Amino acid sequence: MTSAPEIEIVTPMRSDEETLAALRRGDERVFVELVEQHQALMLRVASRYVRNPAVAEEVVQETWLAVLNGLGRFEGRASLKTWIFRILTNRAITRAQREGRAVPFSSLGDEGPDEPAVDADRFRPEGDRWPGGWKCFPDPLPEEKLLGRETLALIDAAIAELPERQNVVIVMRDVEGWSAAEVCDALAISEANQRVLLHRARSKVRRCLEAYLHPTPALT
Repeated sequence: MTSAPEIEIVTPMRSDEETLAALRRGDERVFVELVEQHQALMLRVASRYVRNPAVAEEVVQETWLAVLNGLGRFEGRASLKTWIFRILTNRAITRAQREGRAVPFSSLGDEGPDEPAVDADRFRPEGDRWPGGWKCFPDPLPEEKLLGRETLALIDAAIAELPERQNVVIVMRDVEGWSAAEVCDALAISEANQRVLLHRARSKVRRCLEAYLHPTPALT
């Protein structure tokens, strides 16, 4: 006798209004879900301001206490997650100032000069009939290789090697799925700054991917 297939129960995503209502009536399960959803990224962001991992964890815990204490004052002008991360960055900056490391997010890391998304020699030079155009279009990335476990590990490693600000922005945008406006609001940076950081981060990750997926043959 064939057993009936198991039915997977998927919990629908709550709106900010539903989450707030649950938190305000003291629903611990919803609070635990919120912590699990944001904890890792919060620790990553806090670590960009305070170097000591233990202190970064303290900042995150202080942030959650501030969130619980401030639920009654939240007016919904920004998304709930943006509000949480603004509290986090303010707490992290305050802690950094207390420890003599007062640096805004916009000053973190030496980003260096702007970098192209692909190598310049792929484009037609000045004086060509179509200057700046592609010499040849890039090869499509093989889907089965792009989605492989080894490739995903390579992407994670490439992101981990990025400068601090680029790391945080690409994780928020491309891993966590934040919008540009949410990132700017949460980190208190301009749209132009966010766009440049994301471009540079994606460029470096793309180059790592292309080197892996389309390696240059060794010279004999």
